[in-house]
Amino acid sequence: MAFSTDGNRGRHPGRPRITLIDGRSGSGKTTFATALAERESAQLLSLDDVYPGWDGLEAAEAHVLDHVLRALAEGRPPRARTWNWVDARPGPWRELDPTVPLVIEGCGAVSPAARALADHAIYLELDDAERRRRAIARDGEAFAREWQRWALQEQRHAALHHPRETADVVIAG
Repeated sequence: MAFSTDGNRGRHPGRPRITLIDGRSGSGKTTFATALAERESAQLLSLDDVYPGWDGLEAAEAHVLDHVLRALAEGRPPRARTWNWVDARPGPWRELDPTVPLVIEGCGAVSPAARALADHAIYLELDDAERRRRAIARDGEAFAREWQRWALQEQRHAALHHPRETADVVIAG
């Protein structure tokens, strides 16, 4: 991977580097974020683990903003409540290490409020047909049934928070 978060515009002294990665379903966020986190010895928080169900994009965005990003900025311990998709109920809290760099990935990761508390923001984009093909291949029929429902939330997030325009870097394809 030839991407680096060095030289970012928003370095926040006194806390670990935070990189946000956003994009629509199937755009490659998780693959990109996993490789970046591994390369930079960072912990990875995937919003897929936090969304409280199929209607939870906005709730997860607010949750991570308060319990992770603002917590780090205020010197509180960062943590995130996971979601148990099998039982459709909240899962355990996941404690994050406030001394280790952090990569947060998922649709809803980048907003102006989140960007103000992070060091770098990346937006991944891919054409709609390929995104859908990838997402359904990855998650199967369960996601195929929920595709439109989820896509409407992604569209709402984009209209409200302009993640593509808020990001420092846009990566296509």
